[in-house]
Amino acid sequence: MLARREHARGELAFKLAARGAEANAIRRVLDALEARGLLSEERFTEQFVRSRRNRGHGPRRIREDLRRRGIDDAAAREAVGRDGECWSEQASRARNRRFGEDLPADYREWVRQARFLERRGFTAEQIRSALGPPPRR
Repeated sequence: MLARREHARGELAFKLAARGAEANAIRRVLDALEARGLLSEERFTEQFVRSRRNRGHGPRRIREDLRRRGIDDAAAREAVGRDGECWSEQASRARNRRFGEDLPADYREWVRQARFLERRGFTAEQIRSALGPPPRR
C-alpha cells in the first residue's frame, strides 16, 4: 500500500484491519514502518495538502479530509498553515478555472460561484476576496 502513495497511520491501520489483520500485529507493523522511516504522518500531510491544493480545494476542506484520515486537528492546521499558499489567490484560481476570468455580473451568478467556492472549502473572507463584493440585486 505504501508503494503507491503515502498513508496516514490511522488510514493504513483501517485498511489492514479491513483485510483481517489483528490489532496487535497492525500496531507492531506500523511501529516498525515508522521506525524505518517508511511511514510518516508529516510526509503524508505535506503531500496531501499539496495534492488537494493543486486540485483547487480550500483550507477548510483539506483540514476536514485530513481529520477523516486520522490526522489530529493541530497537525492538520499546522500543515495547511505551513503551506505558504495564499488561499485567497487559490480561491481566485479555482473560480477562474471553473467560470473563466470575468467576475459575475449579477447577484444570482455571484451566489452560484460563492457556493462553489464554499463547497471547495474556502472561507467567507477568501470567497469575498476572489469574487469581490456582491452586485446589487
